[in-house]
Parts: sequence; structure tokens; C-alpha cells
Amino acid sequence: MYKLALSAVISLMFVSAGLTTASVAQAATAQSAASKKAQVKKVKARQTVRLSAPRVEGRVVKRITRVNGRKKVSYQRLITAAPAFATMGDLAGLSATRDPLDLKSNVALVLDQANSEVLFEKNSNIALPIASITKMMTGLVVVEAEQDMDEVLTVTDEDVDRAKFSSSRLRVGAQLTRANMLHIALMSSENRAASALGRNYPGGKPAFVEAMNAKARELGMSDTHYVDSSGLSKMNVASARDLAKLAMAAYEHPMLRQFSTDANAIVEANGRPMQFGTTNRLVANPDWSIGLQKTGFINEAGRCLLMQAVIEGRSVIMVFLDSKGTQSRVADAGRIRKWIEALKPATLNIGGGSAPVYSTGM
Repeated sequence: MYKLALSAVISLMFVSAGLTTASVAQAATAQSAASKKAQVKKVKARQTVRLSAPRVEGRVVKRITRVNGRKKVSYQRLITAAPAFATMGDLAGLSATRDPLDLKSNVALVLDQANSEVLFEKNSNIALPIASITKMMTGLVVVEAEQDMDEVLTVTDEDVDRAKFSSSRLRVGAQLTRANMLHIALMSSENRAASALGRNYPGGKPAFVEAMNAKARELGMSDTHYVDSSGLSKMNVASARDLAKLAMAAYEHPMLRQFSTDANAIVEANGRPMQFGTTNRLVANPDWSIGLQKTGFINEAGRCLLMQAVIEGRSVIMVFLDSKGTQSRVADAGRIRKWIEALKPATLNIGGGSAPVYSTGM
């Protein structure tokens, strides 16, 4: 009786409130559904679904995502490490070479710029892919050809990379002066700019590549061969010793020194300003005095760096090829710098002698 009376009272309470037990259940269900719907909507608002994976070969990657049901395209500078990939140096067994500085580069060469004395070498005679270090030879050919640097060049479909599908901020139809093309090719490693420079050489790309190889022969770069002006092909190869010769020759041109060592610059494309930055963070480091530099990366080459710098008042040329890790080539440059700073001047072969301070490799 008590339970029946209690049920009656509760029922009367719901009725008096204008609600029945069934309506309460319906209201609760509706509220729960609305809450779940709101939560799902909130999660979807925060969720970004990746529709395509970025390609790791380019310095700028294209990402296609979907946010709140809408397709979004964005471009980002690649900062994540590339997936494990056997480089040409690894395949040649160079990774087995050890050195006292524990460099992460399979190939290294350091020499005194004043007298070409070798201070440090590791597998320096092995020809390997050099990636975008190629662009330093591209720049050398352009400036020595004395082409009109104010001539406006147009990016065409021929300049689009269909080998490694690297991205570019220069759209087909973009117009820049030859000087600006060269500037961002050296500073930001712009592949389409490097391609446009070669294509606008008298005789086109084939003649430009032949001029690159002819210049290499002139400089005594016997281990070097070029097939394009950008370095995207793994067939662009050179030894570290050859690249040191290239650095010596390129350093003689103020334009190459300036363009390659600018930390950032604003250039005009189709009359509109575009800002570009360097691919080498050491350039903006006040602790470094860098007179010429070029970085490079493709999977087959690993991380590469060509650089002229002043250390302890002495100008040196440094070459690092097939380095592992996004910052490893820069870290290797730092290791070499500390090593040179710690050495006594008498041990640096300055003023005579032919034996390097350290030499190893195949």
C-alpha cells in the first residue's frame, strides 16, 4: 500500500508539473541525443583530417586537409625528418667510416682557403649526389655568361618538377628578373627559379647543362657531372674535393656571395612582393661569419652543405655530404668549428706541409 501511495504521489507530482513519465523519458532521450550531437559537432570542429601525405623531397610541402567539412590547401616548410632511406653513400658503405669528431656526414672536407691545405677529410674523393649544391654551379654559369640580370623571366610548365614533385611558391606564369631568380635559387633553393635560369640560357637547358659540365672541367672537377640546373636528379654528382674547387671559384663573384648569404629578402614576382628566407640557419647566427653557402637535400644524397666561413681569423671551406638528420649538417659544421678553435696554429699546416690534420675514408 505504501509503495502504491508513493507511486501515486510521484505520478501526481509529474502531472501537476505538466509532465508524464513518458514525456520525461522522451525529454531525457532528446537531451542526451542533443548533448551527443553537440559533442560530436565540437569534436568535428576541432578535428582536421589529412587527405594527402606531404612529399618529403621538397623544401616546401603541400598539405591538403579537411576542416569542418571544407577542403583546405596549405604550404609548409618541411621540418620533420624524412623517413629512413638508404642514400647512395650508405649503399657504397660509407656509413661504416668513423672519425674522431663523430660527424653525422658520410663525407666531409675542410681546407684552408688561403693555401688549399686540407685540414680534415673523410671520404672526400668519393663522388655522390649533391642535390641543390648544384645551384652554386648554376649561379656561377649565369654570372659568368654576363646575361642581363634585369631581364624578366617567366616560370613555365617546363619548370615544374615532375620527378620528385617538390613544391614551389612560384606559380606557372610568375615573372621575376633574372637577378631575383638567381637570388631565391641560391638563398631559398627555389627549384623552379633554377630551372628557369637554365631554360633561358642561349640554347636552352641542354646548352646550359653542357656549360655547367664545361665549367667543371675547367676547374679540374674530374669527379663531377651535371644533368640539370636544380639538383633534383641523383645523377648530379661530385666529390667533396671537387665542390671545394667550386666554392673557391664562386667566392670570387660578389653577387654569389651576397645572394647565398642573405638571411631573407623580398623579391617582386608579377609586380608583387614575396618574402623568401635562407635554408641555412647559420647565416643569421651572429656567432658565424659566412661568406658563401649552399645547402641541398634529396633522398639519394642526404643532407648536404657547402660553406665558406671565417674561423679564428682564418678563411676555410667546408663541405659535408650525405648527412643524416635535418640539423646534422649544421651540427657537423659546429663540431668542425670547435675542433679548429681548439687546435694550436702550428698543427693546422698553415704555411707549409701537405699532410692533413685528419684524414680517413675510402
